[in-house]
Amino acid sequence: MEATKKSYPTDLTDSQWELVKDLIPAAGTGGRKRTVDIRAVLSAIFYINAAGCAWRMLPHNFPVWQTVYHYFRQWRITNTWQEINAKLQQWYRVSEGREATPSAGCIDSQSTKIASRLASPEAVGIDGNKLVNGRKRNLLVDTLGLMMIVVVTAANVNDRKGATMILDNLNQRRDQFPRLSTIWVDRGYSGKAFILAILHTFYWCLQVVVPPVGQKGFVVQQKRWVVERTFAWFSRFRRLTREYELLPETSEAFFYVSMIQILLNRLA
Repeated sequence: MEATKKSYPTDLTDSQWELVKDLIPAAGTGGRKRTVDIRAVLSAIFYINAAGCAWRMLPHNFPVWQTVYHYFRQWRITNTWQEINAKLQQWYRVSEGREATPSAGCIDSQSTKIASRLASPEAVGIDGNKLVNGRKRNLLVDTLGLMMIVVVTAANVNDRKGATMILDNLNQRRDQFPRLSTIWVDRGYSGKAFILAILHTFYWCLQVVVPPVGQKGFVVQQKRWVVERTFAWFSRFRRLTREYELLPETSEAFFYVSMIQILLNRLA
C-alpha cells in the first residue's frame, strides 16, 4: 500500500501520519529487518474498527490480516494504544486552549450485548438493571469528553467495582494525569463508605451528581453529559456496536483505537 494512496475513508492522511509515526514503537533489534508498511498496518486496523469486519475479511490491498493482527495485538500487550491516545489527547487539549492534562473527569458505564459465542465466559454476565447479557464498558473521560481509561468487565459487575478498577488503572498511570483531582459520577456510585475509601486509597475526590428534586423525564445533568456524548461517538465504530471480542482486553484496545481515530481527525 503506497503512502500516498487513499482507498478508504479510514486511511491515514499524510498529515495524520506525520502526527502519529513517531509514536509507533521502533522495530526490535536483532532478527529480520521490518519490511511491512506500518502506515498501511495502522490504516488496516482503523478500517477493521470502523467497518466492523472480521480480520480474515480484511481487503487484499492492505497487508495480510495475520500481520495486521500481530501488530494490533502486540501494541495492546505493550500498552502502545494507551500511550498514543494519551499523547494525542494532550496535543488536542493544548490546541483547544486547555492545559495538557485534565484536572477533572467523569466516570460512567454502558452495558452491551455479547455477539461472540467464543467470548471468555468469566467476562460475560447479566446486568440485572438493564437486562443485558454481555459486558459492561466502564469509561473515564475528561471534561471535553476525551477518553482517558476504559475497563471492560462482565455486565454483572456493579458500577462501584468497575469504578474501582478504573481508578486502580489510573493510579498506575498517575504520571500521565498529574493534575486530576475531581471525578464526577452518578448516583449508581454513591455511598459515603465507598467515596471515602476512594479518597483515602487514591486521593481523588468523587462527586455524585444528582438530578434536581422533583425532576420528571430525561434532563441533561451538568458535568455528566460529556461521557454520554463520548459513548455516542464510539457508536459510529461498528466494531464497538456490540461485544465481538474473545477477550475484554481486546475490546479495550479497540476503544483506544477509536479515540485515536477521533483525535487524529480533529488534529489533522
